[in-house]
Amino acid sequence: MQGVGILGAIIVGILAGWIAEKVMNRSHGLITNLIVGLIGAFIGPFVLGILGLMPVGGGFWVSLVVSSIGAIVFLFLLGLVRGR
Repeated sequence: MQGVGILGAIIVGILAGWIAEKVMNRSHGLITNLIVGLIGAFIGPFVLGILGLMPVGGGFWVSLVVSSIGAIVFLFLLGLVRGR
């Protein structure tokens, strides 16, 4: 999440966690959404980099999309491990 600052990272994390929560049909609280979104911020660039789809540049919207993708992947893998 380059170029968004600490407050922007928190906002992106919460929004990315909320988006992933809705896509994966889960129900979490604000703090859990933040944690899922921040974990997604680490997973997203990794997954997109492997696929060769990592966007160039940065900013709020790119960080939100990449973090959301990572958060969705994280919730999917967590569901596989937990048996959901």
